[in-house]
Amino acid sequence: MDSHLDNEYRQQRLANLRELESRGIAPYGQAFARDGRLADVRAAFAEGKAVRAAGRLIAKRDMGKSVFGHLQDASGKFQIYLKKDALPEAAFDAFRFVDLGDHVGVEGECFTTRTGEPTLKVTSWTLLGKALQVPPEKWHGLTDVELRYRKRYLDLIANPDVCSVFRRRAAIVRGIRAFLAGRGFEEVETPMMQPVAGGAAARPFETFYNALNCPMFLRIAPELYLKRLMVGGMDKVFELNRNFRNEGLDRSHNPEFTMLEIYEAYGDVRSMKALIQDLIVTVAQDVMGTLRVGTAERPVDLTPPWREATYAELVRETAGADWDALDVPAARAKAAALGLEVDPAWGKLEITHEVYEKLVEKSLRNPTFVLRVPAQLIPLAKRCADDPSCVDVFELVIDGKEVAPAYSELNDPVEQRRRLEHQAAGEAQRIDEDFLEALEYGMPPAGGMGVGIDRLVMILTGQESIRDVVLFPQMKPRD
Repeated sequence: MDSHLDNEYRQQRLANLRELESRGIAPYGQAFARDGRLADVRAAFAEGKAVRAAGRLIAKRDMGKSVFGHLQDASGKFQIYLKKDALPEAAFDAFRFVDLGDHVGVEGECFTTRTGEPTLKVTSWTLLGKALQVPPEKWHGLTDVELRYRKRYLDLIANPDVCSVFRRRAAIVRGIRAFLAGRGFEEVETPMMQPVAGGAAARPFETFYNALNCPMFLRIAPELYLKRLMVGGMDKVFELNRNFRNEGLDRSHNPEFTMLEIYEAYGDVRSMKALIQDLIVTVAQDVMGTLRVGTAERPVDLTPPWREATYAELVRETAGADWDALDVPAARAKAAALGLEVDPAWGKLEITHEVYEKLVEKSLRNPTFVLRVPAQLIPLAKRCADDPSCVDVFELVIDGKEVAPAYSELNDPVEQRRRLEHQAAGEAQRIDEDFLEALEYGMPPAGGMGVGIDRLVMILTGQESIRDVVLFPQMKPRD
């Protein structure tokens, strides 16, 4: 055990544990039948009502012949009151050895104190789980940011607002599933361990499958498997699960993240546009109760209809109306003047995309559908019929974050092979031949979309970092 954990406070708690054991009280009890959570007890409160409740002891005030305390569970807290003449003497005396952080079951009658506080007058109590460590900062809040992420359980104990964020996350996910089911989409599961890492341009995590004696990859996207299902006749499908990308960490990136991918046969990017706007508006209204989300400093208005603008239009708004006519040296100079660091080896496409990612995207607060993206950036989408230099896609940006890219999916196996070979840059082992074979059996035209769930939750709940909406974010191990 770390020396900082085995301190005088822990030793005192161990002594209290032994004292309770000597009095015949087991420190780690059995299941305890409750009359609901503490919020349920408060909601159904009635004078003289008999109640059984349980929770973590978060406050205790010993007044000699009586003790006031508060129990807390995931729903809230409730006051308890122990009076010497209302309990067996041994039970009242033993409660002195119950510490803050201990889980306690109580039985008693409801009454209201002179200050108007609903309270449970305890007639019996049971120790359900002894805490050997002192609660963080004596329940005044856990402020060490790194410790909050490393030891999320302490964060949840100390900061009720954190519990609220994750309850809302759960409600958002439930709402998404209900919305899609109501639109006739079927939820499916596809492999998270794959022989070829496909469906996106990203560095995968590599592993080895001993039973099959072959290398495998944690998936970077479920796309190519979901398209196989489209070939097989499943015409409206979605998957809500984890993707893994062996890349950097920052305020909007975690190497393990939750992605929703949706495919609809005989649809296109326009059907996806209507779907995602309805989905986010519905979930925001149902879970948050408003379409004005975000923070006071960075408010976001989700009220439809949402803005639409082309990639080129947005770049020109930021970099100047003459941007398209600039040659590479002039574009490099303009980008530098805008405060960007530009690699000398970059061409016009890379410089333009740096302007888009660093300046344009971050400036888009309210929902914006960014249309007609350069074809070289998205090899899996259909080209625009009137301009093959662009693809028929949108990137939905909210609060400066890409939340949902969507495509009119490419279903031409010959063109798909050509693009994947170009993307693989001569590495044949990176091409998913089974997927290309599946396409040759005929995939219908389709709309497809990915939705970053972590980012969507950040926006709806007003959180500034992805680590605040992921229960256990990736952290560098301590030495």
